[in-house]
Parts: sequence; C-alpha cells; structure tokens
Amino acid sequence: MTMTGTSAAAPFSAIAPFSDFARIMDEGVYRPLPDDWVMGVTDVVGSTSAIHDGQYKAVNMAGAAAISAMMNALKGVEFPFAFGGDGSHFAVPGEHGATARDVLARTALWAADGLGMELRAGAVTVGEARAAGHEALVAWHAPSPHVRYAMFTGGAFHWAEERLKDGTILVPPAARGRLPDLDGLSCRWKPIEARRGVMLSLIVRPAHEGDEGAFNAAIRDLLGLIEGEAGAGHPVPEDGPAFGSPLSGLALEAGTRADGRSLAGRAKLLGFRLFAWGVMVSGLRVGSFDPARYLRETAMNSDFRKYSDALHMTLDCAPETADRIEAMLAAAETAGALAYGIFRQKAALMTCIVPSASSPEHFHFIDGADGGYAAAAGRLKALARGAA
Repeated sequence: MTMTGTSAAAPFSAIAPFSDFARIMDEGVYRPLPDDWVMGVTDVVGSTSAIHDGQYKAVNMAGAAAISAMMNALKGVEFPFAFGGDGSHFAVPGEHGATARDVLARTALWAADGLGMELRAGAVTVGEARAAGHEALVAWHAPSPHVRYAMFTGGAFHWAEERLKDGTILVPPAARGRLPDLDGLSCRWKPIEARRGVMLSLIVRPAHEGDEGAFNAAIRDLLGLIEGEAGAGHPVPEDGPAFGSPLSGLALEAGTRADGRSLAGRAKLLGFRLFAWGVMVSGLRVGSFDPARYLRETAMNSDFRKYSDALHMTLDCAPETADRIEAMLAAAETAGALAYGIFRQKAALMTCIVPSASSPEHFHFIDGADGGYAAAAGRLKALARGAA
C-alpha cells in the first residue's frame, strides 16, 4: 500500500490504535511522521546461511536487539518499531536522533562481539526519505489491551533498508566495550509446533509500479481467506507456549547482560532461570505474578502479523489452506498486483522483550523456526535480481 502524506504530522500520542487487523489497508488509520524524526534500520548479514547452520535463535535475538536497546535507552518513551526476523526498524523524535545512532552502533558491536554476526545498522531522517520521494506513515495495531505494535506504510522504510544495504546510511559499530543495554531481551520458550499442519511465513509487498487498488484488494482477499482458518492462523496456543529448559538459550541471554561473561554472572542468571522455570512449570503464583495469566497475555501480545511497507505473517494453518494462500498470491503476482515470498516449516520461534514480568506490557516477536521471514525474503530477492 502506498499513500501520499504531508510532513505536518498529527501529534503522535493522538494516533488511536485499532484492533481489527484488516484495517491495515485503511488509509484513515495512518498518520505521517515528522520530517525531523530519525528512522533506524538493522539487518543481519548472511542470515539465511546462519539459520541453515542452526543459529535461528541468535538471528532473531540480533534482529530484535535494536528495539530492546532503544527501549532501555529512552526509558519509558514510547516509539514505533517493527521486527522483521533478521532485522528491525524504528522511528524516534529528532531530539533522540543522537541516542538512536549511538544505540545502533552499540548494537552492531554487540552482535559482532557476542554473536559473531555482522549486523548492519543505519539511520536516516524522515525528511531525507521524503526528499527521495517516499512517505513515512504510521498506525497502531493493538492485538490485545496490553500492547500495540506499529504498522508502517508509504515506502520510506523499504527505501531505508535498500540504502542500508548499499552502505549509504550505515552507522559503523561502536568502539569495543561500548555495548548496549539489552535488559529484558530473551528467548526462553520452546519452539512452537504447528498444531494445524504447517507454519507458514509470508511476506507480501506491492509490485514495483503496480496498481495500488489491485494490491489492496488482493491483501483484503488474502486476509479474508486467513480469517476462515481456525484461530485466524494464530501460531501461539491461547493458553500460551511451552516454557523451555533453564539451559536452553542460556548463553544467548547471558550475552545480553553486562555481567553475562563472568562465571558469577552466568551462575546468577542460571539461578534466576531455574526459579522462573519452576514457577512457570508449576503454575504457582508468586506475589502478584500469576503464571497462567502471563501465558495468556503472551499469546494475546504476540506479533504474528504486521504491516511494514509489506505484509508479514507467520501462520499456523492446514496444508490445504497454505496451498490456497500460495495459489492466490501466485495469481495476484501474475496479474501484476504484488510480489511475495513464502516458506513452509513445522514450528515457530518466539523472541521476547519483557520490561517487567509483573506488567502485562510484554512484547513477543514471532518468526518461523526453520528460516521464516529470511527464507521468505529469499524469493523476493531473487525476483528483484531477475527484474534488474
């Protein structure tokens, strides 16, 4: 979806959230971001190869890290963000632009130092995107009463991702030792097995110079088809996912903590994980913390579908539904309405940002466990190369 907006943005706090996901195609829910806002984008280099090597959890942690670091740096200031599996992006007011660039530099260093991965990070203003002919509009989708996720349209972030890859807006990694604050970033859940047969990762974007009306109609048809699936394809059970072993992902989470490299720091984290595992598995309340309620909130708060210059979805569906989705997308692509990437696997993976376990405002990012969005994006990249 593309729209034309102005740089005279409505007050950010005045953007009302919507709960009906189909409204992502409603132009009226979007508002333009101000020219001086800074857009941050990240991308894991070689993510497909890393996933094939079994590093899917690390790729997702790297992809979500800039969001977590930015939340901690701004200490309660709300800003729009989106997780894309092997990367993420966000926008912050111009007054926080220097902080955003510092966070991006630190996060790139952390990915290299702690994960052995190259994380490209870049920053550019909304005004620069507009000057290049691309709009930056944002809306809020509230999947639950507790959290809301940003939806972006207008093409600015897609343009920024391309500028990141060609090095135009690259933010170099910080000097050694200047690591980000990643408190709250974790991945403690077991892979979420498909209950209906297939875990389907989709990316659907407008065709280059395609017809906007045809794209919007195709997306509405697609969403209508998915709504007919049990649970609208939600990959997380209503009563929440299964908690993983205290040892699973321990090294990854330790790498997000300032004391995570020390023996004492790892022992402390392991002790906390053992306690958390015991609470979650037993279901016993601890003070105001109710494990059953937290699990339900986790399911409700999950971002299994989003729009950020392209539709991203991770769906648990029947094989027959997956076939129908793919046939529908193929027909719309042939008609020139869209371009798509699709990938089938058996499970999904959840990566979390939990500012406080006692608050219902915890964020859960969903990707396919065996390639997910990175694999789906591979088809889009191949199409782009073929069109070049």
